[in-house]
Amino acid sequence: MNNKDIAGYLDGELICGTNKADKPVLSACGADLMSDVLAFAKAGSALLTGMVNQHVVRTAQMLDVNCIVFVRGKRPDAALCALAEEADIAIVACDKTLYESCGLLYQAGLPPCARV
Repeated sequence: MNNKDIAGYLDGELICGTNKADKPVLSACGADLMSDVLAFAKAGSALLTGMVNQHVVRTAQMLDVNCIVFVRGKRPDAALCALAEEADIAIVACDKTLYESCGLLYQAGLPPCARV
């Protein structure tokens, strides 16, 4: 699965990092607490969250996450997109809930980080 696939499965939009559309994603982690992300996310994973701030991008950068998915219709501003681009992280935005988004990606075959 890659970043473009994730956007497709979630009826979302790849809004930042379109040049990373084909970058592979190995697993996924859904959380709003960045302490949980630090504990469970793995390099090469997608991070699904409803939190839209610099801390999310910085946390993803530390863990070498490939893609951040902002759920519940939340969208990053231009400064956050620029930070993600600088960190080489794609951003997808979708209207689905965190629960539904994680379930759809799991059903599509993307494993959770805890099992990778």
